[in-house]
Amino acid sequence: MGDETSGGARVFGMVRRKAPGQRGLDQFYSGLLSGVDRVLDEEGASIVVHIVASLDEEVATYRRWAAAGEIEAVVLSDMVEDDPRPALCHELSLRAVAVGEVDGDGQSVRVNNDRAMADAVAFLDELGHRSIGHVTGPRELSHTIARERAFEREIAARGLCGGAVEGDYGEQSGRECTARLLDDEAGFTALVFDNDLMAAAALDVAAERGIVVPDELSVLAWDDSAVCQLATPALSAVSRDVLGLGELVARALLDPDAAAESVTQDVVIVARASTAPPAES
Repeated sequence: MGDETSGGARVFGMVRRKAPGQRGLDQFYSGLLSGVDRVLDEEGASIVVHIVASLDEEVATYRRWAAAGEIEAVVLSDMVEDDPRPALCHELSLRAVAVGEVDGDGQSVRVNNDRAMADAVAFLDELGHRSIGHVTGPRELSHTIARERAFEREIAARGLCGGAVEGDYGEQSGRECTARLLDDEAGFTALVFDNDLMAAAALDVAAERGIVVPDELSVLAWDDSAVCQLATPALSAVSRDVLGLGELVARALLDPDAAAESVTQDVVIVARASTAPPAES
């Protein structure tokens, strides 16, 4: 992963807005960029990653890169409905490749979050859970909207009890959202989280309350990572090929003539020690 441009080489860019309290890149984006690097390295190209705190700083970065003319294309992530960034990049003549759910045309690598959440609910339902809680990511994000809609649809179709609270992907958020769901009168026996850090925090909250995972509460994380594998108990997870996703993004960056690409990646539920049938089953 580059941190400055190099004369003559193809250089691409990505700006990441950090969540409150976040340092550096989270596990998902570290894996994604590893996949991007793998392909770009083979072509003698590189990617510059700039971490900012706000949309204004992100926009300023695109304007600076466009003015300098050294960045060939950028990766846009964490898309929102009516996202202003694709139009801005078009205005700046800065080619953009979007990752995730996007509106309109343009280069993109899309992920089927709808199918992934359907599989997650099915997995917990088949274990025997009838009351399932969901801790989402920020609700303005398009992939959060897709997941939450799929969660609500699957819960209704299967005749289950469901409830959702909004998190921000951080550990403290995971703790607070877990506490809210555990205090809910619905009596959730399983919780699904939109990332790994919030799910890991749920294990701590359960332990503090004397709730045994998975005997009394099942916990399912999103985006399998070392955090999931090293947790106690090890976290079951919705696992996608994040490295492979990064490779697809890199190929789109390298090919400016490619049409918008819709990608449906295989999703696997990796069952570990944090999920089991509920005690009453």
